[in-house]
Amino acid sequence: MPRLEELANVALRVPSILVLDLLYKCDIEGLTEHLKAKNEDMLFKYKYVIWNMYYLGHLINVVVLVLPLRHIVTLYLHMLVALLLYMGHQISKDYVREELQYGYEGAVYLDSLAFNRFVSAMTSQIILSTLCAFLMKTRKVWLFSAHMLPLLARLCTAPHTTLLTVNTFSMGLSGAAITMFLLSNLFVPYSLARAAYSELLQLEVIELYRLLAVGISLWNQFAVPVLFTVFWFVLFVVQLCSDTMSGNAASAAHQGIMFFLLTSVSECCATPYSLLGLTFVVSYLALGLLNLCKFYLGGYAAVQNENVMHRGVTEGVTLLLLALQTGLLDMQALQRTFLLSIILFIVVTSTLQSMIEITDPIVLALGASRNRSLWKHFRGLSMCLLLLVFPVFMAYKISQFFHMDFWLLILVSSCMLTSLQVTGTMLIYSLFMVELFRSDPIESLDEVIYWVNAVSRVLEFVVALCVVAYGTWESLFGEWSWMGASVIIIHSYFNVWLRAQSGWRSFLLRQEAAKKINSLPRATAQQLQQHNDVCSICFQDMSSAVITYCGHFFHGNCLRKWLYVQETCPMCHQTVQPSQQGQNQPFGDSPAAPPQRDTEPEPAAQEGDSNPNTDPHQEMQSDDYSSEHVFLLYSLY
Repeated sequence: MPRLEELANVALRVPSILVLDLLYKCDIEGLTEHLKAKNEDMLFKYKYVIWNMYYLGHLINVVVLVLPLRHIVTLYLHMLVALLLYMGHQISKDYVREELQYGYEGAVYLDSLAFNRFVSAMTSQIILSTLCAFLMKTRKVWLFSAHMLPLLARLCTAPHTTLLTVNTFSMGLSGAAITMFLLSNLFVPYSLARAAYSELLQLEVIELYRLLAVGISLWNQFAVPVLFTVFWFVLFVVQLCSDTMSGNAASAAHQGIMFFLLTSVSECCATPYSLLGLTFVVSYLALGLLNLCKFYLGGYAAVQNENVMHRGVTEGVTLLLLALQTGLLDMQALQRTFLLSIILFIVVTSTLQSMIEITDPIVLALGASRNRSLWKHFRGLSMCLLLLVFPVFMAYKISQFFHMDFWLLILVSSCMLTSLQVTGTMLIYSLFMVELFRSDPIESLDEVIYWVNAVSRVLEFVVALCVVAYGTWESLFGEWSWMGASVIIIHSYFNVWLRAQSGWRSFLLRQEAAKKINSLPRATAQQLQQHNDVCSICFQDMSSAVITYCGHFFHGNCLRKWLYVQETCPMCHQTVQPSQQGQNQPFGDSPAAPPQRDTEPEPAAQEGDSNPNTDPHQEMQSDDYSSEHVFLLYSLY
């Protein structure tokens, strides 16, 4: 039953949105301009009636759309009963017409043809009356039997002229009953609105967070995303059928199936209702694609680990904002098709960026771990290959359709940046795999990875800088517009200035970390033997170590990676400062150890990236994962 209620909650509201969409497309101004009347006064009245009917249609459909489910079910049941009554009157009308044509006025049971016709009509009328009583949940079948009066009069051998009168009387009787019912329930919407207003007052929704809670509750109750998605798919199927039957499919064979589908989609986003439906459809499609990417890379467990940014909301909002900003609704069909293709291209690029955000940590974790599952590595590499090739293919295709300008350059540059990010990820993965098959680890692996990332970021920065330079040149010496200037400013700030600032800050942090590490004294073999412990960062044995001035021993590389993240000691969280004495000392000297602290915290009790296990050698015995590589992976981010 809950599933049935959810289905009914969506299916019974879709017709209201379809009617609203149809009313929005109606050209009422064009209709009223072509009206003709005897005088201006009558013409004004006609226009007044048409416009009021137009607004009344909007009001009625909005009221039906927001009705509670049980009231919508009741409304549709009454509409179905009215339709059945209409069918009953049509059957009676057809029966009376056939009797007039046959011309027999005697008893029906004395003529076989007249009797068969009467039995057939009476059986249909009884079924309709019984069905109406069943839908209205009453046993008073006679309330829905007014359309049977012509048949009863014929059974009583009434003359043909009387049959016409009785048929007209039965139709008037049913019309009067329906009118009385409508008048008795005329204020039901007002009562529902008043009850809803009273509930809102009791909830005290004056406060913003309570109003937001009520809005979210109504959003979920009406299932707005699913409702508009179903509405758009119905609209799209109807449009496809209409285009196929009108012969547009034949012309689409010459222009291509993609252009045919884009044309149909553009026809289904000509109103605010259909545009909102397309927004939810794109959001659901993006969500399905991202979940498919997660499932392919990590299985069902990866799909359960949801990220707010990977739920398709970004793609849907991007489409809606671009459509509103570019005035998609006000364009002609062909212009709307080309603009929609560009907007969908941007949406696909955004989806690919989200797929990179999903794929990147998984591929790097496979490279840094000791996992030797070839199937997992194949899935990660195949996804990277797809994300590397597909953006290039998209950029090539869109450059074939449009002339190169500033906007097209932005689209192509986004594809180039996507491919560059994937290239950097695959290079780092390759470095991890090279170290995996080496007998001895690469000492400067983190430095190599840093410079690979740095080259990738520099290339991204160069691409963004070229886009800004080209846009500035076009604005100064070509066609200037406020929209183009605003895009250049935004692009310059987010993709040029912030990238340059972040890269320079990262470079300074590494320089400062290297300076601090070089200034710290190195532990002698006697000090290491006396310390007799593992590095509290990677939990590996120490054959060499540096000593902080708070008295703690660490691997030099481990501490340098730690200082990339924060500037405090991993054990006691005191600030690690460079020492003038350490700077004046040669690299190979072994100074006396700094004074040891009386109490040294255990590595398991530390915060940050320290492993909470009390047995440090347990991580060393793991065949599937290396803690040193895990910390290296963490330091990349």
